Amino acid sequence: MMRRSASKKAGQPNSTNPIPYSPSDLFRTASSKASSKEMERIDNLFYSYANRSSGMIDPEGIETLCFNMEVDHTDVRILMLAWKMKAEKQGYFTLEEWRRGLKALRADTVSKLRKALPELEKEVRRPSNFVDFYSYSFRYCLTEEKQKSIDIESICQLLDIVLGSQFRAQVDYFIEYLKIQSDYKVINMDQWMGVFRFCNEISFPDLSNYNPDLAWPLILDNFVEWMQAKQS
Repeated sequence: MMRRSASKKAGQPNSTNPIPYSPSDLFRTASSKASSKEMERIDNLFYSYANRSSGMIDPEGIETLCFNMEVDHTDVRILMLAWKMKAEKQGYFTLEEWRRGLKALRADTVSKLRKALPELEKEVRRPSNFVDFYSYSFRYCLTEEKQKSIDIESICQLLDIVLGSQFRAQVDYFIEYLKIQSDYKVINMDQWMGVFRFCNEISFPDLSNYNPDLAWPLILDNFVEWMQAKQS
């Protein structure tokens, strides 16, 4: 029978020397622990607002969150928060969406989330981000499967919230027009984006650089005709 070899050579120490950690390793370990603690607090905050049966924060939970942050649930910054989370369903936040948004905002308490809102608004108002936010706000309001357009009443509210502070006069007149016209019952994405382009590019209220031969949605041609008739 073969003799089993000795597990340790004579004179070999019983334990290996500990591997020394560099300061950067220790920093990474501490940072990782802090990060997991932060994520734990973000999760706990989510579950304090989530509906137990659905496992999501629903409209009631969002309303409670707004109350605790002392922000109206119709405040544009709540829509901006949904944009930051990349929330897919209007009035609902999943755990994954919540984690994405709050981690980016470095907010693991209601107080920190409230304090993060002004910076979030600044981020969204940057031209490169605002176009994305503007188109997101339309998609976010498509609540039914395969829905492509939004009713006029909802569009009026959305325009007021999303564009009202930047283009007050244009938004007020366009809403007035939408409410009195009878050709359109709904607005689609192409028309929605056309309104944003119109506000950014067209001199208002004189409309001197509006050219109907350029590819504007027909609803804007009609709006300009209505404005010109009103002015004359």
